[in-house]
Amino acid sequence: MKYKRILLKLSGEALAGADGSGISTAVLEQYALEIKQVVDLGVEVAIVIGGGNIFRGVTGERSGIDRVQGDYMGMLATVINAMAIQSACERQGMYTRVMSAIKMEQVCEPYVRRRAVRHLEKGRIVIFGAGTGNPYFTTDTTASLRAIEIEADVVLKGTKVDGVYTADPMKDKTATRYNTITFKDVLEKKLSVMDLTAFTLCQENNLPIIVFDMNKGGNLLKLVEGEDIGTLITVDLPLETV
Repeated sequence: MKYKRILLKLSGEALAGADGSGISTAVLEQYALEIKQVVDLGVEVAIVIGGGNIFRGVTGERSGIDRVQGDYMGMLATVINAMAIQSACERQGMYTRVMSAIKMEQVCEPYVRRRAVRHLEKGRIVIFGAGTGNPYFTTDTTASLRAIEIEADVVLKGTKVDGVYTADPMKDKTATRYNTITFKDVLEKKLSVMDLTAFTLCQENNLPIIVFDMNKGGNLLKLVEGEDIGTLITVDLPLETV
C-alpha cells in the first residue's frame, strides 16, 4: 500500500451523473463502493466534494446574485453533497463524519483540525463540507488546505478524464497524457489542473496531486496500491507522456 492517508477531491457535477444536475443514486453507490475498497485496506480517507451540481457561486453572480452571497450558497450546496456521500458510505458499513467550516451542529460537526485527525486515526471517513468557510475560495483550494492540515500523503483529484493532457483531448485528437509532470511544468504550460491558489498550496508544501478517472471501477484502489494511474504532479519527477 503506497498511501496511508489520502484526500479525495470529487466534483459536485460528477454526482449528477447523466442528468447534469441533482444527485444520482447510482453514482453515489459507485463512489461508496470504490471508497470501501481502500478503507478495507486500512487507508485513512478524507473527502472534499464540490457543489456545482446544485449551485455554483460564479454562476449565481452572472444571474445577478451578489458574489459573496452566491459563494455562501455554494458552500451550503457542498454540505448537501457531503451528507449524500456520508449516507452512501454508511449504507456500505463504513463509519463517517461530516465536518463543516460553517457551524450547523444539527447536521454535522464543526471543523476542528485535531478532531478530524482523530477521526481518521480511528478509521472513520471524514468528509469536509462548506469549503473553507470563506467566499472567493474554491473547493479545490479547500482540498489542498485540508490535505495539508491533516498531513495527507497525496491529493487524489477524481475527474471524468484519466489525467492531465498536453491539450484538451476532446478538441485535439493529437493530445497526449502525461504520466508524470512537475508543478513547474504545469504552470509554464498553463495546463488546467486546479485553480492557482489550490495548486500553489500543494506546490509550496510539496504535496503531490494525482489526477485520475474516478468513474472507472478499481482506479482508486489501484492508486493507493501504487499502480501508475492518471497523472502524478509533484516537485521533481521527470516529464513524460504516453
